[in-house]
Amino acid sequence: MRDLFRFLLRQRDNLLFLLLLVLGLSMLIRGNMHQRAEWVSTSNAVTGRVFAFRSGIMAYTGLRESNIALNEALARERERSHAVIERRDTGAVRMDTIRHLRYRYRTAMVINSTTHKAKNYITLDKGTLDGVERNMGVIGTNGIVGVVREASAHFASVISVLNEDHVASAQVKNTGHFGLLRWDTRDPRTVSLTDIDKHVPVAVGDTVVTRGSEGVYPPGILVGVIGAVTEDPSTPFHLITVRLSEDLTRADHVQVVSDLMKAERDSLEMSTPKE
Repeated sequence: MRDLFRFLLRQRDNLLFLLLLVLGLSMLIRGNMHQRAEWVSTSNAVTGRVFAFRSGIMAYTGLRESNIALNEALARERERSHAVIERRDTGAVRMDTIRHLRYRYRTAMVINSTTHKAKNYITLDKGTLDGVERNMGVIGTNGIVGVVREASAHFASVISVLNEDHVASAQVKNTGHFGLLRWDTRDPRTVSLTDIDKHVPVAVGDTVVTRGSEGVYPPGILVGVIGAVTEDPSTPFHLITVRLSEDLTRADHVQVVSDLMKAERDSLEMSTPKE
């Protein structure tokens, strides 16, 4: 202990310099929006690269390449299945049918994630240079995963479905009745489906899919199946628990979805007079 105090005494000038340097940088970052943004961007990039390196060490090369190929194939198939069919009258008896792309699917890999917090996030290995931007939906092989919150050049941070801030519109597939998905169960395997009136017939085992009304997830993407339905006399709605089809505790390969007609839709809705 005496030697430690001697060492600290000898290095007091260097330690004081380091302390003042850290204090000065902290004040600079907190007091300047530009410097703060640069710091956040740099720290996200460094953290992302560390996670990417760790993920690369842990993955088996052959299996990883196979999963990437399958993920790419699934993305292309989903693009084709969600294409818009536009019919143009040629003046002749027959109709020409042209298939237009509505959603673009970009493959990505999960390099870090949490599932045990109130606000869980996922880090992807793709960013703005790959076309990933804020508010794009993220889906996995079996269902929804989350929404892009921020994106740097090479990485993206995603609000997981297992985040109390994540809200999405979903519907019971066989009836078409819709409500909101919320993660208030604190169980990484389930979410709640709210605002479904009690007169609507719902049962355990019914399939729940995305509605696509918010322009984040395409319609018809699997969410899961109803695991429990309970009734509370104090509310006019069912209390519905949905078992997620995507296991977010082991999510690895995902697709980031962009709605190619979202800008047109948003422009129209903003120009529509509000009562």
